[in-house]
Amino acid sequence: MSTTDDILQQIGEFGLFQKLVFLPLCLLSALFAPVYVGIVFLAFTPDHRCLSPGVAELSQRCGWSLAEELNLTFDLVCENSWRVDLFQSCVNAGFFISFLGVGYVADRFGRKLCLLATTLISIVFGILMAIVPDYTSLLLFRLLQGLVSKGSWAAGLTMITEFVGLGYRRTVVILYQTAFSVGLVLLCGVAYALPHWRRLQLAMSLPTLLLLLCFWYVPESPRWLLSQKKNTQAVKILDRIAQKNGKPTPADLKMLSLKEDATEKLSPSFADLFRTPQLRKHTFILMYLWFTSSVLYQGLIMHLGATGGDLYLDFLFSALMEFPAAFVILVTVDRVGRLYPMAASNLVAGAACLAMIFIPHDLYWLSTAVACLGRMGITIAFQMVCLVNTELYPTFIRNLGVMVCSSMCDLSGIVTPFLVFRLIEFWQGLPLILFVALSLVAGGVTLLLPETKGVALPETIEDVEKLQRKAKPKENTIYLQVQTSELQGLGRDISLGTKGQR
Repeated sequence: MSTTDDILQQIGEFGLFQKLVFLPLCLLSALFAPVYVGIVFLAFTPDHRCLSPGVAELSQRCGWSLAEELNLTFDLVCENSWRVDLFQSCVNAGFFISFLGVGYVADRFGRKLCLLATTLISIVFGILMAIVPDYTSLLLFRLLQGLVSKGSWAAGLTMITEFVGLGYRRTVVILYQTAFSVGLVLLCGVAYALPHWRRLQLAMSLPTLLLLLCFWYVPESPRWLLSQKKNTQAVKILDRIAQKNGKPTPADLKMLSLKEDATEKLSPSFADLFRTPQLRKHTFILMYLWFTSSVLYQGLIMHLGATGGDLYLDFLFSALMEFPAAFVILVTVDRVGRLYPMAASNLVAGAACLAMIFIPHDLYWLSTAVACLGRMGITIAFQMVCLVNTELYPTFIRNLGVMVCSSMCDLSGIVTPFLVFRLIEFWQGLPLILFVALSLVAGGVTLLLPETKGVALPETIEDVEKLQRKAKPKENTIYLQVQTSELQGLGRDISLGTKGQR
Protein backbone atom coordinates (compact mmCIF):
# COMPACT_ATOMS: atom_id res chain seq x y z
CA MET A 1 0.00 0.00 0.00
CA SER A 2 1.45 3.37 -1.07
CA THR A 3 2.43 6.09 1.40
CA THR A 4 2.42 9.86 0.87
CA ASP A 5 6.17 9.91 0.24
CA ASP A 6 5.81 7.16 -2.38
CA ILE A 7 3.14 9.14 -4.23
CA LEU A 8 5.11 12.40 -4.05
CA GLN A 9 8.08 10.69 -5.69
CA GLN A 10 5.83 9.88 -8.64
CA ILE A 11 3.93 13.18 -8.98
CA GLY A 12 6.81 15.54 -8.11
CA GLU A 13 8.46 16.16 -4.77
CA PHE A 14 8.85 19.90 -5.39
CA GLY A 15 7.17 20.69 -8.69
CA LEU A 16 5.34 23.76 -9.96
CA PHE A 17 2.37 23.20 -7.65
CA GLN A 18 4.50 23.06 -4.50
CA LYS A 19 6.45 26.14 -5.58
CA LEU A 20 3.25 28.13 -6.06
CA VAL A 21 2.15 27.08 -2.57
CA PHE A 22 5.59 27.84 -1.15
CA LEU A 23 5.72 31.49 -2.33
CA PRO A 24 2.83 32.85 -0.19
CA LEU A 25 4.13 30.86 2.77
CA CYS A 26 7.53 32.56 2.32
CA LEU A 27 5.74 35.93 2.38
CA LEU A 28 4.11 34.84 5.63
CA SER A 29 7.54 34.04 7.11
CA ALA A 30 9.02 37.37 5.96
CA LEU A 31 6.14 39.35 7.49
CA PHE A 32 6.58 37.58 10.82
CA ALA A 33 10.04 39.19 11.23
CA PRO A 34 8.71 42.68 12.13
CA VAL A 35 6.38 41.16 14.72
CA TYR A 36 9.25 39.23 16.27
CA VAL A 37 11.99 41.89 16.47
CA GLY A 38 10.28 45.14 15.42
CA ILE A 39 10.77 46.37 18.99
CA VAL A 40 14.35 47.30 18.09
CA PHE A 41 13.04 50.16 15.92
CA LEU A 42 9.64 50.80 17.47
CA ALA A 43 11.12 51.39 20.92
CA PHE A 44 14.66 52.66 20.35
CA THR A 45 15.14 55.43 22.94
CA PRO A 46 16.28 58.79 21.53
CA ASP A 47 18.53 61.30 23.28
CA HIS A 48 16.54 62.96 26.04
CA ARG A 49 16.82 64.56 29.46
CA CYS A 50 15.45 62.98 32.63
CA LEU A 51 14.13 65.36 35.29
CA SER A 52 16.09 64.74 38.50
CA PRO A 53 15.68 66.61 41.80
CA GLY A 54 18.69 68.77 42.53
CA VAL A 55 20.05 68.45 39.00
CA ALA A 56 19.24 71.17 36.51
CA GLU A 57 19.82 69.01 33.45
CA LEU A 58 20.75 65.37 32.91
CA SER A 59 21.36 64.09 29.38
CA GLN A 60 20.69 60.39 28.91
CA ARG A 61 20.30 57.68 26.27
CA CYS A 62 18.80 54.99 28.45
CA GLY A 63 17.57 52.12 26.38
CA TRP A 64 16.63 51.56 22.93
CA SER A 65 13.53 55.60 17.98
CA LEU A 66 12.48 57.75 15.44
CA ALA A 67 11.17 61.26 14.69
CA GLU A 68 8.11 60.57 16.84
CA GLU A 69 9.04 57.68 19.09
CA LEU A 70 6.78 55.23 20.86
CA ASN A 71 8.85 55.89 23.99
CA LEU A 72 8.11 59.61 24.01
CA THR A 73 4.48 59.23 22.87
CA PHE A 74 3.66 57.20 25.99
CA ASP A 75 6.44 58.50 28.27
CA LEU A 76 8.39 55.22 28.37
CA VAL A 77 11.75 56.66 29.38
CA CYS A 78 13.74 57.18 32.58
CA GLU A 79 11.89 55.61 35.53
CA ASN A 80 9.26 54.21 33.11
CA SER A 81 11.78 52.54 30.78
CA TRP A 82 10.80 49.10 32.11
CA ARG A 83 7.48 49.53 30.30
CA VAL A 84 9.31 49.17 26.99
CA ASP A 85 10.55 45.76 28.16
CA LEU A 86 6.95 44.91 29.05
CA PHE A 87 5.80 45.95 25.56
CA GLN A 88 8.05 43.32 23.95
CA SER A 89 7.30 40.75 26.63
CA CYS A 90 3.58 41.04 25.84
CA VAL A 91 3.95 39.74 22.29
CA ASN A 92 6.09 36.86 23.52
CA ALA A 93 3.54 36.16 26.24
CA GLY A 94 0.97 35.92 23.46
CA PHE A 95 3.21 33.49 21.60
CA PHE A 96 3.54 31.38 24.74
CA ILE A 97 -0.15 31.37 25.72
CA SER A 98 -1.23 30.38 22.22
CA PHE A 99 1.13 27.41 21.81
CA LEU A 100 -1.35 24.76 22.88
CA GLY A 101 -4.54 26.29 21.46
CA VAL A 102 -3.25 27.16 18.00
CA GLY A 103 -1.30 23.91 17.71
CA TYR A 104 -4.43 21.96 18.62
CA VAL A 105 -6.52 23.87 16.05
CA ALA A 106 -3.99 23.11 13.29
CA ASP A 107 -3.85 19.41 14.14
CA ARG A 108 -7.57 18.98 14.82
CA PHE A 109 -9.25 21.25 12.24
CA GLY A 110 -6.57 21.59 9.57
CA ARG A 111 -3.49 23.59 8.61
CA LYS A 112 -5.33 25.81 6.12
CA LEU A 113 -8.11 26.89 8.49
CA CYS A 114 -5.49 27.71 11.11
CA LEU A 115 -3.48 29.76 8.60
CA LEU A 116 -6.47 31.79 7.40
CA ALA A 117 -7.86 32.53 10.86
CA THR A 118 -4.58 33.48 12.52
CA THR A 119 -3.39 35.61 9.59
CA LEU A 120 -6.63 37.61 9.45
CA ILE A 121 -6.67 38.23 13.20
CA SER A 122 -3.00 39.25 13.18
CA ILE A 123 -3.70 41.88 10.50
CA VAL A 124 -6.54 43.39 12.52
CA PHE A 125 -4.55 43.73 15.74
CA GLY A 126 -1.46 44.99 13.91
CA ILE A 127 -3.47 47.86 12.43
CA LEU A 128 -5.17 48.63 15.74
CA MET A 129 -1.75 48.95 17.40
CA ALA A 130 -0.93 51.83 15.05
CA ILE A 131 -3.94 53.90 16.12
CA VAL A 132 -4.21 53.22 19.86
CA PRO A 133 -4.57 56.31 22.09
CA ASP A 134 -2.96 54.95 25.27
CA TYR A 135 -0.31 52.55 26.55
CA THR A 136 -2.75 50.04 28.09
CA SER A 137 -4.54 49.53 24.76
CA LEU A 138 -1.17 49.18 23.06
CA LEU A 139 -0.19 46.35 25.42
CA LEU A 140 -3.55 44.61 24.93
CA PHE A 141 -3.35 44.60 21.13
CA ARG A 142 0.32 43.59 21.25
CA LEU A 143 -0.63 40.60 23.41
CA LEU A 144 -3.52 39.64 21.12
CA GLN A 145 -1.30 39.89 18.04
CA GLY A 146 1.15 37.54 19.72
CA LEU A 147 -1.65 35.04 20.36
CA VAL A 148 -2.08 34.40 16.64
CA SER A 149 1.00 35.50 14.66
CA LYS A 150 3.35 32.77 15.92
CA GLY A 151 0.70 30.13 15.31
CA SER A 152 0.33 31.33 11.73
CA TRP A 153 4.09 31.09 11.16
CA ALA A 154 4.32 27.59 12.71
CA ALA A 155 1.34 26.31 10.70
CA GLY A 156 3.03 27.55 7.52
CA LEU A 157 6.24 25.73 8.44
CA THR A 158 4.40 22.49 9.13
CA MET A 159 2.32 22.75 5.96
CA ILE A 160 5.24 23.20 3.57
CA THR A 161 7.18 20.26 5.08
CA GLU A 162 4.12 18.07 4.51
CA PHE A 163 3.63 19.13 0.87
CA VAL A 164 7.11 18.26 -0.41
CA GLY A 165 8.98 14.98 -0.71
CA LEU A 166 11.88 13.75 1.37
CA GLY A 167 14.52 15.05 -1.05
CA TYR A 168 13.38 18.68 -0.74
CA ARG A 169 12.17 18.88 2.84
CA ARG A 170 15.31 20.41 4.31
CA THR A 171 15.57 22.87 1.39
CA VAL A 172 12.10 24.32 1.87
CA VAL A 173 12.53 24.61 5.65
CA ILE A 174 15.81 26.51 5.20
CA LEU A 175 14.31 28.75 2.50
CA TYR A 176 11.28 29.38 4.72
CA GLN A 177 13.67 30.59 7.41
CA THR A 178 15.63 32.59 4.84
CA ALA A 179 12.42 34.42 3.95
CA PHE A 180 12.33 35.51 7.60
CA SER A 181 15.87 36.88 7.12
CA VAL A 182 14.70 38.81 4.05
CA GLY A 183 11.99 40.28 6.26
CA LEU A 184 14.65 41.49 8.70
CA VAL A 185 16.59 43.30 5.95
CA LEU A 186 13.40 44.89 4.60
CA LEU A 187 12.40 45.92 8.13
CA CYS A 188 15.66 47.81 8.51
CA GLY A 189 15.08 49.72 5.27
CA VAL A 190 11.43 50.51 6.03
CA ALA A 191 12.31 51.67 9.56
CA TYR A 192 14.96 54.02 8.16
CA ALA A 193 12.51 55.41 5.56
CA LEU A 194 9.63 55.87 8.02
CA PRO A 195 10.87 57.75 11.12
CA HIS A 196 7.48 57.58 12.83
CA TRP A 197 6.43 54.60 14.92
CA ARG A 198 2.74 54.65 13.93
CA ARG A 199 3.54 54.70 10.21
CA LEU A 200 6.13 52.00 10.71
CA GLN A 201 3.60 49.82 12.52
CA LEU A 202 1.13 50.21 9.64
CA ALA A 203 3.87 49.42 7.11
CA MET A 204 4.61 46.21 9.02
CA SER A 205 0.93 45.13 9.14
CA LEU A 206 -0.76 46.07 5.86
CA PRO A 207 1.32 43.85 3.51
CA THR A 208 -0.10 40.82 5.31
CA LEU A 209 -3.35 41.50 3.44
CA LEU A 210 -1.62 40.12 0.34
CA LEU A 211 -1.57 36.71 2.00
CA LEU A 212 -5.36 36.54 2.05
CA LEU A 213 -5.36 36.97 -1.74
CA CYS A 214 -2.91 34.07 -2.13
CA PHE A 215 -4.36 31.53 0.28
CA TRP A 216 -7.25 30.63 -2.00
CA TYR A 217 -4.75 28.62 -4.02
CA VAL A 218 -3.24 26.80 -1.04
CA PRO A 219 -5.05 23.50 -0.36
CA GLU A 220 -5.20 21.49 2.83
CA SER A 221 -2.25 19.24 3.66
CA PRO A 222 -2.82 15.73 2.21
CA ARG A 223 -0.87 14.21 5.11
CA TRP A 224 -3.20 15.87 7.60
CA LEU A 225 -6.27 14.73 5.67
CA LEU A 226 -4.99 11.15 5.75
CA SER A 227 -4.33 11.39 9.49
CA GLN A 228 -8.00 12.37 9.87
CA LYS A 229 -9.18 9.44 7.67
CA LYS A 230 -10.28 11.84 4.91
CA ASN A 231 -8.68 9.77 2.17
CA THR A 232 -10.99 10.91 -0.65
CA GLN A 233 -10.08 14.59 -0.18
CA ALA A 234 -6.38 13.74 0.09
CA VAL A 235 -6.50 11.78 -3.17
CA LYS A 236 -8.20 14.71 -4.97
CA ILE A 237 -5.49 17.14 -3.82
CA LEU A 238 -2.67 14.79 -4.82
CA ASP A 239 -4.31 14.28 -8.21
CA ARG A 240 -4.44 18.08 -8.60
CA ILE A 241 -0.73 18.28 -7.69
CA ALA A 242 0.10 15.65 -10.33
CA GLN A 243 -1.80 17.54 -13.03
CA LYS A 244 -0.17 20.88 -12.17
CA ASN A 245 3.28 19.28 -12.11
CA GLY A 246 2.66 17.67 -15.51
CA LYS A 247 2.92 14.14 -14.12
CA PRO A 248 0.61 11.18 -14.78
CA THR A 249 -1.74 10.21 -11.98
CA PRO A 250 -0.30 7.12 -10.22
CA ALA A 251 -2.37 3.99 -10.72
CA ASP A 252 -2.22 3.18 -7.01
CA LEU A 253 -3.22 6.67 -5.85
CA LYS A 254 -6.60 5.51 -4.59
CA MET A 255 -4.85 2.91 -2.45
CA LEU A 256 -3.03 5.68 -0.58
CA SER A 257 -3.13 5.52 3.19
CA LEU A 258 -1.32 6.77 6.23
CA LYS A 259 0.27 3.98 8.23
CA GLU A 260 -1.89 3.39 11.26
CA ASP A 261 -0.85 2.85 14.82
CA ALA A 262 -3.33 1.15 17.11
CA THR A 263 -2.40 3.56 19.92
CA GLU A 264 -3.14 6.71 17.90
CA LYS A 265 -6.38 8.65 17.75
CA LEU A 266 -7.74 11.40 15.54
CA SER A 267 -7.71 14.08 18.24
CA PRO A 268 -4.18 15.10 19.33
CA SER A 269 -3.50 15.96 22.94
CA PHE A 270 -0.67 17.51 24.94
CA ALA A 271 -0.05 14.17 26.67
CA ASP A 272 0.77 12.55 23.32
CA LEU A 273 4.06 14.47 23.26
CA PHE A 274 5.20 12.53 26.35
CA ARG A 275 3.57 9.16 25.71
CA THR A 276 6.72 7.12 24.95
CA PRO A 277 10.34 7.38 26.17
CA GLN A 278 11.63 8.71 22.84
CA LEU A 279 8.85 11.27 22.49
CA ARG A 280 9.55 12.49 26.02
CA LYS A 281 13.27 12.83 25.33
CA HIS A 282 12.68 14.63 22.04
CA THR A 283 10.21 17.03 23.62
CA PHE A 284 12.38 18.04 26.59
CA ILE A 285 15.57 18.48 24.53
CA LEU A 286 13.81 20.42 21.78
CA MET A 287 12.17 22.69 24.35
CA TYR A 288 15.59 23.57 25.78
CA LEU A 289 17.09 24.12 22.32
CA TRP A 290 14.25 26.45 21.34
CA PHE A 291 14.67 28.36 24.61
CA THR A 292 18.43 28.79 24.18
CA SER A 293 18.20 29.71 20.49
CA SER A 294 15.66 32.43 21.22
CA VAL A 295 17.57 33.90 24.18
CA LEU A 296 20.76 34.21 22.14
CA TYR A 297 19.02 35.28 18.93
CA GLN A 298 16.92 38.06 20.45
CA GLY A 299 19.52 38.83 23.09
CA LEU A 300 22.31 39.50 20.60
CA ILE A 301 20.02 41.78 18.57
CA MET A 302 18.98 43.74 21.66
CA HIS A 303 22.52 43.82 23.05
CA LEU A 304 23.73 45.29 19.74
CA GLY A 305 21.08 48.00 19.85
CA ALA A 306 21.72 48.86 23.49
CA THR A 307 25.50 49.26 23.37
CA GLY A 308 25.73 52.28 21.09
CA GLY A 309 26.85 52.58 17.49
CA ASP A 310 24.65 53.04 14.43
CA LEU A 311 21.46 51.09 15.10
CA TYR A 312 20.48 50.73 11.45
CA LEU A 313 23.91 49.61 10.22
CA ASP A 314 24.43 47.24 13.15
CA PHE A 315 21.03 45.66 12.61
CA LEU A 316 21.59 45.41 8.85
CA PHE A 317 25.00 43.76 9.21
CA SER A 318 23.72 41.21 11.70
CA ALA A 319 20.65 40.48 9.55
CA LEU A 320 22.83 39.92 6.47
CA MET A 321 24.75 37.24 8.38
CA GLU A 322 21.65 35.05 8.20
CA PHE A 323 22.20 34.45 4.48
CA PRO A 324 25.65 32.80 4.77
CA ALA A 325 24.15 30.87 7.70
CA ALA A 326 21.50 29.48 5.35
CA PHE A 327 24.22 28.59 2.83
CA VAL A 328 26.20 26.71 5.48
CA ILE A 329 23.10 24.71 6.37
CA LEU A 330 22.35 23.86 2.74
CA VAL A 331 25.93 22.64 2.23
CA THR A 332 26.23 20.59 5.42
CA VAL A 333 22.80 19.29 6.34
CA ASP A 334 22.69 16.44 3.82
CA ARG A 335 26.41 15.74 3.86
CA VAL A 336 27.21 15.89 7.56
CA GLY A 337 23.70 15.58 8.98
CA ARG A 338 21.59 17.68 11.34
CA LEU A 339 23.15 17.13 14.75
CA TYR A 340 26.84 18.00 14.37
CA PRO A 341 26.26 21.33 12.55
CA MET A 342 23.61 22.27 15.13
CA ALA A 343 25.87 21.43 18.07
CA ALA A 344 28.86 23.22 16.51
CA SER A 345 26.85 26.35 15.73
CA ASN A 346 25.75 26.62 19.37
CA LEU A 347 29.38 26.40 20.45
CA VAL A 348 30.42 29.06 17.89
CA ALA A 349 27.73 31.41 19.19
CA GLY A 350 28.89 30.84 22.76
CA ALA A 351 32.54 31.41 21.84
CA ALA A 352 31.64 34.68 20.09
CA CYS A 353 29.74 35.90 23.15
CA LEU A 354 32.73 35.02 25.34
CA ALA A 355 35.10 36.93 23.05
CA MET A 356 32.82 40.01 23.05
CA ILE A 357 33.27 40.34 26.81
CA PHE A 358 36.99 41.03 26.42
CA ILE A 359 36.90 43.31 23.34
CA PRO A 360 37.42 46.99 24.30
CA HIS A 361 34.46 49.25 23.54
CA ASP A 362 36.56 51.51 21.30
CA LEU A 363 37.27 48.60 18.90
CA TYR A 364 33.81 49.06 17.41
CA TRP A 365 34.31 47.17 14.14
CA LEU A 366 35.96 44.18 15.82
CA SER A 367 33.14 43.98 18.33
CA THR A 368 30.55 44.20 15.53
CA ALA A 369 32.33 41.51 13.49
CA VAL A 370 32.44 39.09 16.43
CA ALA A 371 28.80 39.85 17.24
CA CYS A 372 27.87 39.06 13.63
CA LEU A 373 29.76 35.76 13.89
CA GLY A 374 27.76 34.91 17.00
CA ARG A 375 24.57 35.93 15.22
CA MET A 376 25.50 33.63 12.32
CA GLY A 377 26.11 30.73 14.70
CA ILE A 378 22.85 31.07 16.57
CA THR A 379 20.95 31.57 13.29
CA ILE A 380 22.25 28.19 12.08
CA ALA A 381 21.19 26.61 15.38
CA PHE A 382 17.77 28.28 15.23
CA GLN A 383 17.08 27.15 11.66
CA MET A 384 18.32 23.64 12.38
CA VAL A 385 16.07 23.19 15.40
CA CYS A 386 13.09 24.26 13.25
CA LEU A 387 13.98 21.56 10.73
CA VAL A 388 14.67 18.83 13.28
CA ASN A 389 11.50 19.62 15.24
CA THR A 390 9.28 18.79 12.26
CA GLU A 391 11.20 15.53 11.68
CA LEU A 392 10.86 14.07 15.18
CA TYR A 393 7.04 13.90 15.56
CA PRO A 394 4.40 11.78 13.81
CA THR A 395 1.91 13.47 11.50
CA PHE A 396 -1.07 13.58 13.84
CA ILE A 397 0.83 15.65 16.47
CA ARG A 398 3.50 17.29 14.28
CA ASN A 399 2.08 20.82 14.41
CA LEU A 400 1.30 20.45 18.12
CA GLY A 401 4.88 19.31 18.72
CA VAL A 402 6.29 22.34 16.89
CA MET A 403 4.01 24.71 18.80
CA VAL A 404 4.71 23.21 22.24
CA CYS A 405 8.49 23.03 21.81
CA SER A 406 8.72 26.46 20.21
CA SER A 407 6.69 27.86 23.11
CA MET A 408 9.95 27.80 25.06
CA CYS A 409 11.24 30.25 22.50
CA ASP A 410 8.30 32.46 23.43
CA LEU A 411 8.89 32.01 27.16
CA SER A 412 12.47 33.13 26.66
CA GLY A 413 11.19 36.10 24.68
CA ILE A 414 9.24 37.23 27.74
CA VAL A 415 12.31 37.34 29.95
CA THR A 416 15.03 38.28 27.42
CA PRO A 417 14.22 42.03 27.25
CA PHE A 418 14.45 42.26 31.04
CA LEU A 419 17.61 40.14 31.12
CA VAL A 420 19.43 42.19 28.50
CA PHE A 421 18.35 45.73 29.30
CA ARG A 422 18.34 45.41 33.07
CA LEU A 423 21.56 43.35 33.40
CA ILE A 424 23.36 45.68 31.02
CA GLU A 425 22.78 48.52 33.49
CA PHE A 426 25.16 46.75 35.88
CA TRP A 427 27.73 45.61 33.30
CA GLN A 428 27.54 45.19 29.53
CA GLY A 429 29.20 41.77 29.67
CA LEU A 430 26.74 40.28 32.16
CA PRO A 431 24.14 39.14 29.58
CA LEU A 432 26.95 37.67 27.47
CA ILE A 433 28.08 35.39 30.31
CA LEU A 434 24.55 33.99 30.50
CA PHE A 435 24.55 33.44 26.72
CA VAL A 436 27.83 31.49 26.92
CA ALA A 437 26.51 29.10 29.58
CA LEU A 438 23.25 28.42 27.73
CA SER A 439 24.95 27.75 24.40
CA LEU A 440 27.50 25.31 25.85
CA VAL A 441 24.77 23.15 27.37
CA ALA A 442 22.76 23.33 24.13
CA GLY A 443 25.72 22.06 22.14
CA GLY A 444 25.95 19.02 24.41
CA VAL A 445 22.30 17.97 24.61
CA THR A 446 21.87 18.29 20.83
CA LEU A 447 23.93 15.13 20.37
CA LEU A 448 21.40 13.13 22.40
CA LEU A 449 18.82 13.41 19.61
CA PRO A 450 18.61 10.85 16.76
CA GLU A 451 20.01 11.80 13.37
CA THR A 452 17.23 12.35 10.79
CA LYS A 453 19.32 12.79 7.64
CA GLY A 454 17.73 10.82 4.81
CA VAL A 455 14.87 9.56 6.99
CA ALA A 456 11.25 9.89 5.86
CA LEU A 457 8.88 11.95 7.99
CA PRO A 458 7.52 9.69 10.75
CA GLU A 459 3.85 8.91 10.20
CA THR A 460 3.21 7.03 13.44
CA ILE A 461 4.55 6.87 16.98
CA GLU A 462 6.16 3.55 16.08
CA ASP A 463 8.17 5.35 13.39
CA VAL A 464 9.42 7.83 16.00
CA GLU A 465 10.57 5.00 18.27
CA LYS A 466 12.49 3.46 15.35
CA LEU A 467 14.47 6.69 14.81
CA GLN A 468 16.65 6.04 17.84
CA ARG A 469 17.46 2.52 16.68
CA LYS A 470 18.44 3.86 13.26
CA ALA A 471 20.75 6.33 14.97
CA LYS A 472 22.79 3.42 16.45
CA PRO A 473 24.20 1.56 13.42
CA LYS A 474 27.15 0.12 15.35
CA GLU A 475 24.89 -1.68 17.81
CA ASN A 476 22.82 -3.07 14.94
CA THR A 477 25.96 -4.31 13.18
CA ILE A 478 27.17 -6.21 16.25
CA TYR A 479 23.75 -7.75 16.70
CA LEU A 480 23.65 -8.98 13.10
CA GLN A 481 27.11 -10.51 13.39
CA VAL A 482 26.07 -12.52 16.44
CA GLN A 483 22.94 -13.72 14.71
CA THR A 484 24.89 -14.74 11.60
CA SER A 485 27.39 -16.79 13.63
CA GLU A 486 24.57 -18.54 15.43
CA LEU A 487 22.90 -19.41 12.16
CA GLN A 488 26.17 -20.77 10.76
CA GLY A 489 26.65 -22.94 13.86
CA LEU A 490 23.09 -24.17 13.56
CA GLY A 491 23.72 -24.99 9.91
CA ARG A 492 26.80 -27.08 10.79
CA ASP A 493 24.83 -29.01 13.42
CA ILE A 494 22.10 -29.80 10.92
CA SER A 495 24.66 -30.88 8.34
CA LEU A 496 26.46 -33.23 10.78
CA GLY A 497 23.19 -34.70 11.92
CA THR A 498 22.19 -35.44 8.36
CA LYS A 499 25.51 -37.20 7.63
CA GLY A 500 25.16 -39.30 10.78
CA GLN A 501 21.74 -40.50 9.70
CA ARG A 502 23.18 -41.54 6.37
